[in-house]
Amino acid sequence: MPLVKVNRRQGRPAAENQQILEAVHAALVEAFKIPEHDRTHLLFEHDAAHFTTPPDRSEAFTLIEIFAYPGRSPEAKQALYRGIAARLADIGVAPADLFVILNDPPLVDWSVRNGVSSAESRPPFKLEV
Repeated sequence: MPLVKVNRRQGRPAAENQQILEAVHAALVEAFKIPEHDRTHLLFEHDAAHFTTPPDRSEAFTLIEIFAYPGRSPEAKQALYRGIAARLADIGVAPADLFVILNDPPLVDWSVRNGVSSAESRPPFKLEV
């Protein structure tokens, strides 16, 4: 049940933004083995005055925050990073312009429906990949 937040500067092509969402999702399906339909993605576009980036990054700088249930191995996490970088490179976002942060808070810190902690209603898919 990952939650994906993509942050970019305004002015990037809409098609590129949509491709980024698709690319991140495909990498999550592959690396974390999440169900294909499990998609909660947000893309935020920021005015350049409100989104400063390191000087060695281009206008395509993309910050991706992923919140996922815990349990994925270091190998699965590395596969996710590689998968995102490769897919974004295919659509024109250089790996040097990519910044990914993965947060995996404990299940007790999640409530995805019905006001119940995910620790009480375990997810219906395997987390240990």
